[in-house]
Amino acid sequence: MKKKVGGKDLTREAPRSPRIRVGGYAILGRTIDKCRALVARDIGEYHFDCPLDNTLFGFKGVKADDFKAQIENGVSDQEMVEWLNRNGKKKTPEEITRWGIEVEASSLYNDPEKRDFFSEKAKKLGLDPAKTTTFEWLEIDDRASHAKQAA
Repeated sequence: MKKKVGGKDLTREAPRSPRIRVGGYAILGRTIDKCRALVARDIGEYHFDCPLDNTLFGFKGVKADDFKAQIENGVSDQEMVEWLNRNGKKKTPEEITRWGIEVEASSLYNDPEKRDFFSEKAKKLGLDPAKTTTFEWLEIDDRASHAKQAA
C-alpha cells in the first residue's frame, strides 16, 4: 500500500536550491521536492525528470521512473539517499563531492545546444549569461517567480 506523499507545494514555494546537498549529492533535494510535488499534484510550473534531474540520474545511472517509484512509497530524504547509494553506478564519497563541485560551477551557457535558451532566460532576469552558473540562474528564477505569485 502506498503512503500519502507530502512535501512542498511548489505552486506556493520553490523547491530546495540545487546547491543544497542531501547525502552529499547536489541537486538531490531539489529533485526530491519536485518529485514529491508531482506525486501530490502540487508541482506548479516545475518539471520532474528535467535536464537538471537527469544530470543527477545520469551521474548515478538510475532512471527517473525508478526514483519516482521510491517517492510514491513515501520514503524520507535519508531513505532516498540510501536507495541512490544502493542503485545505479557505485560512487565513492570523493566522486560524489567532486561531481557536486563540478555541477555547481557549470553553466548552460557553455553548452552550444542550450546557450541561446539560457542566454534569453538569464537576460530576462538581468543576469550576464556568460558569468552566471546554472544554479545561480535557478535560484534567482525561483525567487523572481515566487515574488510575482505573492504580488
